[in-house]
Amino acid sequence: MVCEAENPPPHADDPDCSNFEQAQTSRPAAPAPSNPALNFPCLDAIESRSARLSADSSSASRAGLSSSSSSSSSAGPEPSYTSGDTLNYHCRDPLLLDWGGVLPSFNIAYESWGRLNADKSNAILLHTGLSASSHAHSTDANPAPGWWEKFIGPGAPLDTDRFHIICTNVIGGCYGSTGPGSVDPGNGENYATRFPILTMQDMVRAQFRLLDHLGIDRLYASVGSSMGGMQSLAAATLFPDRVSRVATISGCARSHPYSIAMRHTQRQVLMMDPNWNRGFYYGRVPPHAGMKLAREIATVTYRSGPEWEQRFGRRRADPSKPPALCPDFLIETYLDHAGEKWCLTYDPNSLLYVSKAMDLFDLGYENQVATQARRRAREDALATASYSPSESAAADPHCSLTLPNEPYQEQPDSTSSSVGDASEALSSPANPASSRPPADLIRGLSPLRDIPTLVMGVASDILFPAWQQREIAESLRLGGNRNVTHVELSEETSLFGHDTFLLDLKNVGGNLRLFLD
Repeated sequence: MVCEAENPPPHADDPDCSNFEQAQTSRPAAPAPSNPALNFPCLDAIESRSARLSADSSSASRAGLSSSSSSSSSAGPEPSYTSGDTLNYHCRDPLLLDWGGVLPSFNIAYESWGRLNADKSNAILLHTGLSASSHAHSTDANPAPGWWEKFIGPGAPLDTDRFHIICTNVIGGCYGSTGPGSVDPGNGENYATRFPILTMQDMVRAQFRLLDHLGIDRLYASVGSSMGGMQSLAAATLFPDRVSRVATISGCARSHPYSIAMRHTQRQVLMMDPNWNRGFYYGRVPPHAGMKLAREIATVTYRSGPEWEQRFGRRRADPSKPPALCPDFLIETYLDHAGEKWCLTYDPNSLLYVSKAMDLFDLGYENQVATQARRRAREDALATASYSPSESAAADPHCSLTLPNEPYQEQPDSTSSSVGDASEALSSPANPASSRPPADLIRGLSPLRDIPTLVMGVASDILFPAWQQREIAESLRLGGNRNVTHVELSEETSLFGHDTFLLDLKNVGGNLRLFLD
């Protein structure tokens, strides 16, 4: 038999191929698996969202920047984050940043409540946490409840019958203020990861440009929680003559290794999402899977084990069904929901930049001096016509990744008393809650010497542990501040961990009201 093509299928009438069909039908079937494959609805949901975003390019371009109100979970109290119509201040003057970058111009989205009095002496600047917009309370333009809805209003801790409260979205954010998703006036494209590295102090300087625009020379108070607690301290450090009082709630004066590690992990998860594309995902499918996982990690740090023990225990979502690798326990479904409702409401690049600014935060004196020297050098360089910020950053060796020459080794005696500078540098106090603050931090906070300060912490907080607020209060007192009010809420008082500042109106709000009175 001659075949016209290489290995063609035999014809049914060909006597030499009469056994072909029989051979095909008699081929042994593949062995059946011992157990059926599991279903993965959690992955199906992510793949479905990717397909939907890919099919709608306009959705993809907005996904990282859209604002969305998040409903409270029926499983327990949850903070409300929402954004919408805001006031807007556009500053046309350049903003020089601490690490050498420059914003040629910038926007500040803000909202306000209460009437500013004639001499403009009743203004309170309210600083936000990482996730929040300027929408701390409902307005006529945006009636949705804000993230501090019950804390602001007539007779509330931030009493709008007495005070004019201003809340901004920080630069680097994504709710109206200039951030990585904004258009770079230099080339007309999204900044993306061409956006410069920020610090808390950069955010505060931008806020004070807004205060200048509003004609407010001196604040009645600088108030903030979490990242906002960092900013409230930074405001008084940078502008001590313009801040009459400081309230820092669940914040710190310098970021510590545990919180840095947790934020680093969130950034790594996000950047490993292929859709992140080194930050250039605008107009494409955003890294929603990485954002979801990052938020789940963050949520673990925002709440406390004791609360979850009471709220969820070891209960499963549906005990009648066999265990699954997708969310199965109630605590897993809670984390999954937290990631789902947030993954498309916040710009991933903003998460990277703002969380990094938190890690860089250090009000120690040496860091402030080094920053001032760096800023002076940049200002001198900017005065040179040939200077280019982008070229300078590209040539900066500090932009490169630095890894240890050898793997890190465990230090079993790192907390024991050792002799020599090297061992002292490696060691850390076994119990930071009882250690004296470093002289560097005491000196760094000295600009607040004459500023009444409220420092509040929560014993169940694992992200900003209560010893970090004790460190602030003790540093201020050792630096000569005789008007420090330190409040620490016990676990018996609040089990909500770091999120207590969002949820505990009685204790957080009550102490804030007493301080402002």
